Amino acid sequence: MCGVFGIVYSKETDKLGDSLIKGSRKLVYRGYDSAGFASFKEDGSTMLRKGPGMLEDIIKSKNISEFSGKRGIVQLRWATFGEPNEENSQPHYDSDKDIIGAHNGNIVNTEQLSEQFKAEGMTIRGTNDGEMVVHAYEKFYNQYHDMKKSMMKAQTLLKGDYAFVCGNTELDKLMAVKMGSSLYMGIGDDFILCSSDLGSILQFTRNIVFLKDGDLVIYDDHEYHIYDIHTGKDITRPPEECNIKIEEANLVGYDHYMIKEIHEQPKRVQELLNLLANSQQLVKNFIETLNQADHVYLVASGTSYHASIVGAYYLNHLAEIHAVPVLAGYFNEYYNISPTAKDVILCVSQSGETKDVINVINPILHNTSAKIISMVNVTGSSIAQKSELVLNVSAGLETSVPATKSYTNQLFTFLYVAALAGKMKNLDKANEIFTQLEKIPGLIQETIDTVKEECEDIAALLVKRDSDLYCLGYGIQYGTALEGALKIKEVYYKHCEGMYSSEFKHGPLSIVDKNYPILFPASPADDHMVISHINEIMVRKGNVIVISPQYKGYAKAASRVVVVPDSDHYFVPFSTVVVLQLIAYYASILAGLNPDFPRNISKTLTVD
Repeated sequence: MCGVFGIVYSKETDKLGDSLIKGSRKLVYRGYDSAGFASFKEDGSTMLRKGPGMLEDIIKSKNISEFSGKRGIVQLRWATFGEPNEENSQPHYDSDKDIIGAHNGNIVNTEQLSEQFKAEGMTIRGTNDGEMVVHAYEKFYNQYHDMKKSMMKAQTLLKGDYAFVCGNTELDKLMAVKMGSSLYMGIGDDFILCSSDLGSILQFTRNIVFLKDGDLVIYDDHEYHIYDIHTGKDITRPPEECNIKIEEANLVGYDHYMIKEIHEQPKRVQELLNLLANSQQLVKNFIETLNQADHVYLVASGTSYHASIVGAYYLNHLAEIHAVPVLAGYFNEYYNISPTAKDVILCVSQSGETKDVINVINPILHNTSAKIISMVNVTGSSIAQKSELVLNVSAGLETSVPATKSYTNQLFTFLYVAALAGKMKNLDKANEIFTQLEKIPGLIQETIDTVKEECEDIAALLVKRDSDLYCLGYGIQYGTALEGALKIKEVYYKHCEGMYSSEFKHGPLSIVDKNYPILFPASPADDHMVISHINEIMVRKGNVIVISPQYKGYAKAASRVVVVPDSDHYFVPFSTVVVLQLIAYYASILAGLNPDFPRNISKTLTVD
C-alpha cells in the first residue's frame, strides 16, 4: 500500500524528472489513487507537483519530465487518511515550505497530531497522515536544525508503521526512516536512492542496502550513514550485490503473490488493530448507527459476502445487533423492499467498486432515506464516496486475484466492531473478547508456522484424487467453509462446494463414496452438531478432514484433523481459513497452475 522513492545525484541534472518517472512506474503495482513528485535545486528552490488520478496522466499534465535538480522524491498514495485529492496527495511541504517529505504506511494517531500541530501554529493543508510525519519532523528541526536528532524526537510522536523520506532546502541530503514498512537503498556511481520497492531500485543499480526496522539513514550522492532511531547509535551495513530479476523483486522470498499475501496477514491485522484503536470516535459512530437501526443488512458479494456471514454471527452473538447477510446480486429482487430511515445498509467490498453492491446503493440513494455505511479497502472508491460512514479494513493492495488478507481484515473489522459494541452494552462475553483481540495476529502467525507441511500433504491427496469435493461448516464456521471452497475453485479449478453442514444430508450425501474428500473447518464449541455431521459421512466411507483446535471428539470421529492453535471460539475462523487458503494454494501449485491469476476472473468486478 503506497510507495515512496527518493534519489540524490552528485550534481544538478536535467535527467532528474526522467529518473523520478522511471522510479514511480515500478511503484504502480502496489496500488495508488494519487501521485506526487518533488525536487530540490542547489539554489534552495523546490518544485512540488501532485494530484489524484492515474500516474501517466499526472506525469503528462504536471510536466514531470521537465523536473531538474540534484534531489527528488516520488510518492504513490493509496488513500487511508484523507480522501484522494491534491491536498492529501504526497509529498507534503512543512509549514514554511522548506522541508518536503513523503511516507508509506499508516500513522494511526493522525487526528490527534493534526489538532496538536494546529494548536502549535503549524500550517496543516490536508487530512493525510503523511503530512503529520512531515510536521512532526518540522517541529523538532526548527528547534535543533539537525536531521538525526530531529527525526529521533519526531518518531516518539508517531504511532503506526511507516517508511519516510524527506529533504530540507538548506541541506544537500535526504533522510530515510524504516519503521515497519518496506524500504531499501541502492548505491550507484553518481547517486544514492531509496525506495519502498526493490524492483524500482534494481533498474538503477544492483548494489543494495537492506534496511531494517528502526534504521534512520542520512545520505547524499556518495555516502550514507545509518543510525538506530531510538538510541542514535551508528550502524555499519555495507551494500550487497543483488542478482534478483527485476520482475521477481516484489516477490522476495516467495514464489507467488498469493502465498506472500497469506504470510502478510498477521502484520495487516496488527496494523488494522492499531488503526481501529486510534479511530475510536469513528468506530463508535459506526456502532451507534447499527444500534439505532430497525434492520441491518450486510450487503456484499464473493469473499466479502463470506466475511459478512461470519460478521453477522459476531454482531448477533456479541453485540445483540440483528444483522442479516445478503448477497448483493439478489438484494433488490429477493427482498423487494424500500428501506426506511431506520434501516442500515452496511456494504462490504474489498475494491469499493463492486458493481453488484453499487446496484444496491444507487436506488436507495435516490428513493429512500436509509443509511448507507461501508467497510472497504479503498477509501476513495465509489462505495466509500456514497457512504455516510466508512471503516477502512486497511489490508493494503492484493496483487493476487484470490482474496486472502482482505478477507481476514474484513473479519477482524467485524469482530472489533461487534466486541466493542457488546462491551459498550456491558455484555460479559464481548468484554472478554475485546480484551483479547491483540492475540489474533499471533494466532494467525502461529497457524501459518505450524500447518504448512500438513496443508501440502492434504493438497497432494486432493490432486491425486482429482475429483470434486465439499467444504462444510457449521455455526460460526459457515462463512469459513464458503470462503475455503471459493479459494479451491478459484486457484485449483476443481468444483468444491461450500455448504452448511446440516444441509449435506438433504441430498448431497448421495455423492459420497469411498475416500470422497470433505474438508470441515470446525470449532470444538459446536461439537454437539458437528460430530453427527462427520459421522454421517464417515459411515459411508467418506474421507473427512476436520480443521479445528485440538479436540478429542473430532480426532475420534474424523479421518484426520488439521490441528490449529487453541483459541477462543470467536477466534477460530481466523486460523481455520488460513489452513484452507494454504491447501488451495498448494493444490494449485501441484496442479501446475498460477494461483495469482486464475482464468476467467478479475480482482475488481465492475460489471453486472
